[in-house]
Amino acid sequence: MDSVVDFININRDRYIDELKEYLSIPSISALPDYAPEVIRCAEWTADELRRVGLENVRLVETAGYPIVCAEWLHAGEAPTIIFYGHYDVQPVDPLDKWETPPFDATVRSGELYARGAADDKGQIFMHFKAIEACIKQKGLLPVNIKLILEGEEEVGSENLDPFLRDHSSEYSADVLVISDTPMFDRGVPSLCYGLRGLTYCQIDLRGTTSDLHSGSFGGTVANPAFVLTQLLAQMKDRSGRIKIPGFYDDVLPLRDEERAEYARLPFNDQRFCKELGSPKLFGEKGFTTLERMWARPTFEVNGFYSGFTEEGAKTVIPAVAMAKVSMRLVPNQNPERVGDLFEAYVRKTAPRTVDVSVTRMHTGKPWMTDFANPFVQAAGRAIERGFGRKPVFTREGGSIPIIASFEERFGLPAVLFGIGLPDENAHAPNEKLDLDNFHRGVISVAALYEEIGALR
Repeated sequence: MDSVVDFININRDRYIDELKEYLSIPSISALPDYAPEVIRCAEWTADELRRVGLENVRLVETAGYPIVCAEWLHAGEAPTIIFYGHYDVQPVDPLDKWETPPFDATVRSGELYARGAADDKGQIFMHFKAIEACIKQKGLLPVNIKLILEGEEEVGSENLDPFLRDHSSEYSADVLVISDTPMFDRGVPSLCYGLRGLTYCQIDLRGTTSDLHSGSFGGTVANPAFVLTQLLAQMKDRSGRIKIPGFYDDVLPLRDEERAEYARLPFNDQRFCKELGSPKLFGEKGFTTLERMWARPTFEVNGFYSGFTEEGAKTVIPAVAMAKVSMRLVPNQNPERVGDLFEAYVRKTAPRTVDVSVTRMHTGKPWMTDFANPFVQAAGRAIERGFGRKPVFTREGGSIPIIASFEERFGLPAVLFGIGLPDENAHAPNEKLDLDNFHRGVISVAALYEEIGALR
């Protein structure tokens, strides 16, 4: 492995220049005006995979944006990795909050600023470069590998499941590797072994056919805005516990060893509160901040609209009110069942003075693996080789629903091998990637391939 590491060290500056070029492509999947750029990015990705030495590189058309596929399958009886990532990025608004243009990648104080730097172009690019280093120096990879890189992750991966269904015979493997998660903190590498799931819904209330004059009609009909606030207030008690009947029935409790591991992590409530700009933290009683964030389910209001909201005054009783809500779920909770419980509770709680509709918008299953899994342990050794420190084991409060798709269809264990940092502003202005982490990440990925290859 020494020659591979030497190659990575020698080519560090070149890697950054190439990543800048990759980041210059505004592959915003959510905005139709950028469709040509998303396709251009898919083509650039495919060309790069050919340059690093992968084979059978192709763009597979879908109902949306193409999926970039590639492989290298000459490692004999060594394990086979499926590496999944995405080449699309989030929109950049608000543009005026960016210190430098979002698609003009700029280095400041050892960090590379651009949309997609951390999520997910920078993290998939470290795999491209590790592959290149192994093939250039050794003439081969220590593992078999199949890459699946989509262009719709930021808009829900609608066409990934059909792709996996239609190509299931092509993707037998031993382990799934994803690099789309953060480390615990700067200088504290980590392996994520659990993700929360998601049930996302919209509540719509209608009271009348149109807005009414609040003087002429006030006191005669229910106000949907007021009713909706009452409904939402019934979702949690004052201590933060969710009141939906049956909501906690299937929640997997935290193990004592997990709680002990989280307690040892370098985390400070006061510093966290200050970083968020919050006057005081709040959450379910009986659990620490990390436990609430990683291993407890939540109910949150994500958006609310009703009536007149512009400047000035307009005395109306709004005809409608709407709220978007999300429930983050933990292992053993089923998103569809939780959605059923939520909808039943809304309909039971809502008065007959308004019409109620609940729309299910997104779901995703929670995921967790055993960190005693040999692939997870191999990843831990690889990170230690790249970063010079054993990783801590963490969960993540967000969701990556596609992991469940791979597990259900192929029965694969998953390794989340991320090198982002919590403050790298993914989905926000001034997204960035720590370049030292990127460099160490390339070395760690090369070590990961070697460690997994040794598991034959």
